[in-house]
Amino acid sequence: MSTEENKREADAQEEREPSEDVEEAQGSPGDPASAEQPGEDPGTLEDPEAPAEGTGAFEEELAALNTQLDETRRERDEYLDTLRRLKAEFENSRKRQERERYRILETASERIVVELLPVLDNLDRALEAEGDIREGLRAIRDQLVDVLGSEGLLAVASDGQPFDPNVHEAVMGQPSDEHEEGTILQTFQRGYVLNGKPIRAAKVVVARQV
Repeated sequence: MSTEENKREADAQEEREPSEDVEEAQGSPGDPASAEQPGEDPGTLEDPEAPAEGTGAFEEELAALNTQLDETRRERDEYLDTLRRLKAEFENSRKRQERERYRILETASERIVVELLPVLDNLDRALEAEGDIREGLRAIRDQLVDVLGSEGLLAVASDGQPFDPNVHEAVMGQPSDEHEEGTILQTFQRGYVLNGKPIRAAKVVVARQV
């Protein structure tokens, strides 16, 4: 090879080396742009402020729970309102029954007093009469018994009857060979029942075996 040809080849080599340096600089791994893949759009990268996956489902579930809570509160208020009304109605009914009971008692008391007034009149006449008034008092007693009997008052049978703890009260026991155990020998105080309900027990003496 001639000297002139060697020179031309060296010059060509020098011209090629700067071009390779430029290409190496452009494609250097340290350049951030070199990390981009061909055809990739930088605007399609994930937005850090975008909502995470599942957020929509959580909000829907929360809204459903709030709706259910509102419905439960509404039902609670309806139940409380119903209970308040029932309580008020019960209280009003109780007061009406109480007033009616008092009215019936007053009416019954007034009727009994009116029926007893003639007995009181006869007692006054007997006390004003001269001589033995026992017959008059006996008649007044019979009249009083009739008035009270019309109201359902009956005397409890006692003398000679078996002892009944429901209507009799034994004040003492007396030995007796002639009567069975528990037979009533004597009545200290009469007992009474009103419309079948004992209102006073008869105080009695009961036979007991020696």
